[in-house]
Amino acid sequence: MPEQLAESIVQLALRRGFFNPTAEIYRASAGFYDLGPLGALMKNNLINYWIDTFVKRETSFDVYLIDGSLILPYDALKASGHVDKFTDPMAECKKCGRAHRVDQLIEDVLGLKVEGKSIEELQEIVRKNGVSCPNCGGELAGFKEHHLMFKLSVGGGEETAFLRPETAQNIFLNFKRIAFSMRAKLPFAVAQVGKSFRNEISPRQSIIRLREFSQMEVEVFFSPLRADGPRGFEEVGDTVIRVLTREEQMRGNGEAVELRARDAVEEGIVPNRFLAYYLAREVRFFQSLGIPPENMRFRHLLPEETPHYSGGNFDLEVKFSFGWKEIVGNAYRRDYDLTVHSRHSGEDLSMDDNGVKVVPHVVEPSFGVERILYAILEYSYREGVREWPLLMLPRIVSPIKAVVLPLLDREALTSRAWEVYTALRMSRRPIYVVYDDRGSIGRRYARADEAGANLCITIDFQTLKDNTVTVRDRDNAQQVRVKIDELEEIIFNDMYRGLEGTGGG
Repeated sequence: MPEQLAESIVQLALRRGFFNPTAEIYRASAGFYDLGPLGALMKNNLINYWIDTFVKRETSFDVYLIDGSLILPYDALKASGHVDKFTDPMAECKKCGRAHRVDQLIEDVLGLKVEGKSIEELQEIVRKNGVSCPNCGGELAGFKEHHLMFKLSVGGGEETAFLRPETAQNIFLNFKRIAFSMRAKLPFAVAQVGKSFRNEISPRQSIIRLREFSQMEVEVFFSPLRADGPRGFEEVGDTVIRVLTREEQMRGNGEAVELRARDAVEEGIVPNRFLAYYLAREVRFFQSLGIPPENMRFRHLLPEETPHYSGGNFDLEVKFSFGWKEIVGNAYRRDYDLTVHSRHSGEDLSMDDNGVKVVPHVVEPSFGVERILYAILEYSYREGVREWPLLMLPRIVSPIKAVVLPLLDREALTSRAWEVYTALRMSRRPIYVVYDDRGSIGRRYARADEAGANLCITIDFQTLKDNTVTVRDRDNAQQVRVKIDELEEIIFNDMYRGLEGTGGG
């Protein structure tokens, strides 16, 4: 059952230190989660892998990484449209007083996509179909737009500011400085990883919908005068992507069509090669993280869901146990952001393209970190393979690369095991290992499997004779005998198993 799988994931996360509710002992507001010791390591590994894939190894154009402020001024967010338009529809239950996000409630109850409809239209759908409070069955009332930004007062004069609702605005606000300082030429991109904040009405499903969350985002700036796309498009153009077109959605059909990325552009489904380039690379990236291509689709947002300035939005959705959910938002933002910021700030944000002055157009892939972490956990979780749950995490993002285990609690074995553990911890490679000598060897294997540790290294009496150890693989439980001085290389190479040819670029 989907609910059982989701509950199993949450219970494992709580038990093994992946994530837990913020201020749990006070039963604080929903929508805030802390990552525990393993979750924090896994998040860090995911971010490093993403930066390696989409920043450091990008050869089609230069990508510059920044780290922007979490607090943005009123004027900047007024110009971007967030002050006036960044809202969700809300209604409250007359009986229990619980607030609900109306469009999501309608989708859950009736299966209708109603994002982008007006408050009046949503109210009529609720009335006509008898949609009521799922908590107590009470009548819904007080329909209104709920503003999603967290408002702040800055300094003694109480200047109005906001916690940023997205990482993108930092990039647009820094555009001129970056272009000048890096001597950038079109096309180029700016990437950022960091926190964003949205005052969601009724967050739920653990880390799937949060009020404080992390994004990994790229803004690609290119000349509207050029249609040839990025240099590396030919390398990924044959990648098959699954697109849920607007036409299929309007027919009430959930079937995605499969086609090559290059064909999606030529057939006019995807508006340009820069956007198609990222759709193809995302398929490869998530496939390397254990998500099968058949469980991914790019949903072309319907006209009423798409911002007026957009030339096309394609959400990468993954099939979870509880339905399809977005984990990456892909948008062709045209020149909207640079144009509005140029107009409101008075700064010229155009660039030269072979002697022609242009305002660059923008393609934006925006990755939701916590949702990706949850997707990886769900697709890695196994029951029935062994007597305990098994977490077959992608080896590149798993928090624990190896567990060092003395076979028995004997001084000769524990001291030698500690020496091996210390040497690996201090090695020149970026590997994280832990030491465990509590309980039987079987129980320690079970703990390691539940935590998703890639390898277990057992120190036994033969180790004392010939300096060899037993290395047990998490996925198949097979064991091999290796020399201690080979361990660092084995663990490091094991991290990258299965990644060849998946990143693209």
